[in-house]
Amino acid sequence: EVDFWIIPIIQGFVQIEELVVNYSESSDDDKSSPETPPQESTCVDDIHPTFLVALISRRSRHRAGMRYKRRGVDKNGNVANYVETEQLIHVHNHTLSFIQTRGSVPVFWSQVGYRYNPRPRLDKSENETVSCFRAHFEEQLKNYKKQVIINLVDQTGREKIIGDAYLKQVLLYNNPNLTYVSFDFHEHW
Repeated sequence: EVDFWIIPIIQGFVQIEELVVNYSESSDDDKSSPETPPQESTCVDDIHPTFLVALISRRSRHRAGMRYKRRGVDKNGNVANYVETEQLIHVHNHTLSFIQTRGSVPVFWSQVGYRYNPRPRLDKSENETVSCFRAHFEEQLKNYKKQVIINLVDQTGREKIIGDAYLKQVLLYNNPNLTYVSFDFHEHW
């Protein structure tokens, strides 16, 4: 009888859209080319396929917080502002799924102050971080089996200290199911 008073909620986002792909028509010359065999279209769906696309994002309740106030990893391996996003595409009775996760760099770090882009600092030593980093990625690998880590931290500027600590932890963890890629937006700007 209390179900009326309980409201299910998600801290995240869900959107589902139907998309139709309209391929441009080929010219008459292409249709009559000797290299192009005649093709019969079997159904409208082959000419203009319909895709159902869903995007679902869930934000973790662990270590949620405002930018610059909640950073890094905690003693249980939870990272700040962690989000799992799944993209689903359904076409021709097939469903494809792609999952990506994002979160703060899983080392003990913070940014102090309220001014724009405060300088990051490491809060614990490399040795103190190892077990929490390991806990974070053991949970990730349990859920997703393999992961490609894309480090988006500035590799040369004020964030370099965080990027270096992250890479060091990946090397110490040395797990074959993790692939580490560093991508510096500033280099490609």
